[in-house]
Amino acid sequence: MEAYRIEKRVVRNGVLQLDALPFKEGDLVEVIVLGRNRKVSKSTSSPLHGKVIQYIDPTEPVAQEDWELLQ
Repeated sequence: MEAYRIEKRVVRNGVLQLDALPFKEGDLVEVIVLGRNRKVSKSTSSPLHGKVIQYIDPTEPVAQEDWELLQ
């Protein structure tokens, strides 16, 4: 599927006009309309930023029993 992205502003009465699309007459296309937030949140680039992280016994070995299976 070929994708074509364009940003347009909705005009009066919810009308959205698309001109000069890179498709031939008669091509079947799928139209998906996504609203853009006016404010871009900085937290989207780092979703865990500012979240509480708790380490329980951070120096203890992990999966020590699994090593015995490999010997």
